[in-house]
Parts: sequence; structure tokens; C-alpha cells
Amino acid sequence: MADFSDEDTSEEALKGLEDEGLAGGQAEAEAAADGEGDAESQAEGEGREGGGARSGQRERSRGEQRGRGRELPSPLYRIRATHSNETFFAWWEGEGELAPRTWVVAPTRYGRDVCELQGLVRCPGHVGADEILKIDRIATEEDLSKVKANEERERKAFELCRQKIETRRLPMKLVTAHYLFDEPKVLFFFSAESRVDFRELVKDLVSVFKMRIELRQIGVRDEARVTGGCGVCGRVLCCHGVTDKLTPVSIKMAKDQNLSLNSMKISGPCGRLLCCLAYEYGFYRDARRELPGEGVRFLFEGVNFRVVEVNALAGSVKAAGEDGRVLWMQAARFIHSEGKWKVREEIPDPDRA
Repeated sequence: MADFSDEDTSEEALKGLEDEGLAGGQAEAEAAADGEGDAESQAEGEGREGGGARSGQRERSRGEQRGRGRELPSPLYRIRATHSNETFFAWWEGEGELAPRTWVVAPTRYGRDVCELQGLVRCPGHVGADEILKIDRIATEEDLSKVKANEERERKAFELCRQKIETRRLPMKLVTAHYLFDEPKVLFFFSAESRVDFRELVKDLVSVFKMRIELRQIGVRDEARVTGGCGVCGRVLCCHGVTDKLTPVSIKMAKDQNLSLNSMKISGPCGRLLCCLAYEYGFYRDARRELPGEGVRFLFEGVNFRVVEVNALAGSVKAAGEDGRVLWMQAARFIHSEGKWKVREEIPDPDRA
């Protein structure tokens, strides 16, 4: 996590808050527990799935997939993989409508697992058929008991893996461990500042667990999404409780919203810019198009004025004149003509239009 002082608003410090890729680099290694079992490792960039097609990953029903822009399967739900806090679109071909918080079995990007159903999706937006999973079935009591039993195994696996990391002095931070529901595989998430050669670590883990081992490197924003926490607003972190889709956030978003550029105030526990800076940025961006920017000069009542402050939310501009006057003007009074900003003498009455 980046460490900044309260007064650190330098360009270097603020630049360090911006994204280094949405999910950071991803790295994974797999090993089969066959005798000695040579560890097969692979590094991959963000957004790519390594190792080719794996059993249980994203099984979809042929014939029900639709291309982008066409009719999608119905009913469409959003489900959540609790171990990584990722959500997926999924459809259900069974009878009746599934209630929120129902536990279902579905193929995720990591393998077939038990997921929590978040609810019915009525307006999916721009969703492609390749983004939609198929819910296999509703989880039974036996399935939930198995998941509960795996939680204790995951705690032990986490501690053991952390000990192995410390023994080999690897520069990596273990985030979580997860046993897949019906596959002999243990999944470990970790974060690191750079690429880590963990092939020897994989061999150590295979010798203990005697099953397939998968290590995945995630970025600091994804780490916050997985672990959760409390934001500066006092509510649960957006990436954990609101949305798991991490969008790029830049310093420009904070500047356009007239927010303090104090790095301690606009960064989250992950050390990156707050996700919520992107929520209202579209409104501020569009509103500023109708207003002159700071530093713009214009003529009003025969006096030259300079814009010193823009309040996009209130739709007003603060301008200082050469005669010493300071005026607040509404956005409706400004027009952009012939490459210059001009001020109307009177605000037009919309009722007369």
C-alpha cells in the first residue's frame, strides 16, 4: 500500500495512486499430484485465461448462446463466487424463478463451484453470450455441508502455504485459499509488487496436498475486493459490496470534480484512487462542457473578467474582474461563439420559449 503524508500532493505522489492495470499482472501455476509431479508454471497477462481449456471452466449450453446485440437467455441472474467476490451473469433453464441468496452450482472461471445467487437481472446492458454461464443446479444440503467443511481445510491450507512462502522468503503476500467444490484443486490468491518465480513453492504444496495447485497473482485493487473492508465514508468498500467490476480511475476525475488532491483523502485502503471518483465523473464531464474553464477570460459590462472557480454541480462560475468585482454567474448566461465565451445580459426565461 502506498504511504503518503497528509501534505503530499505532488504529481509524483498522485501519479502513484493511478491504476497499474485493473487487476495487476496475473500469474498461475498448476501441478498434478502424480507421484513426483513436475510443476507446470505459466505467467499470463490480465484478462487471459492460461493453460487452455480446463475441465469445468465456463461450461455453456450450445444453442442457447446468443451473439452480442441479440436476444439473451432468460431468465438471467447474477451470481457471486464468495471466495473471490467476483460476479457472473448466469441463466437458469429450470422451472420457476430463483430467489435471491439461493445457493447454486455453476461453472466459474476457476472451475465448478457453489455460488450465491444475487438476484434477477432485468437490464443486463451490453452483455455478450460468452459472458453468460449456465446454472447447473440448486445446491443441496449435502453440497452446503461440503462447502462448510472446506472452510476449515482452507484455513489450514492458508497457514501452511504462508509458512512455505516465509521459508522460501518469496516476495509475495498470500491473500486467500480456496478448495474447489468438486475438483481436486486448491486455489491460492496472492499479491506481489512484481513477477514471482514460485515453481519450487508449487512443488512443496503438491507434495503436501497431493492434488492440483493453482496460484494466481492479483493486483492491490483485486486484493481489496477479495478481503473487503471499510472505506473513508464509513461504508463497506465499493469493490467488495457494490460492484466487482473495477474501472480505471485517474487524477483528472478528481480535478474535474473540484476535489482536494490530498492523496490521503482521495485514495482507498488499497493505496489506489477511490473507485467512487468514477461514479459521478460523467455528470461533471458533461456539465463542464457547458461552462468556461478556469483561467478563461471574457468581457462583461465593458470589463475584462477571468474565471477563477467552476462549480459544475451548481452550474455556476466565479469570475474576478479587473475592477475588483467578484461575480457568481449561472451557466445559462454563457454562450460559446466564434471560439470565445460571451455572457448574455439576461438569463433567458424558458417559459417564454
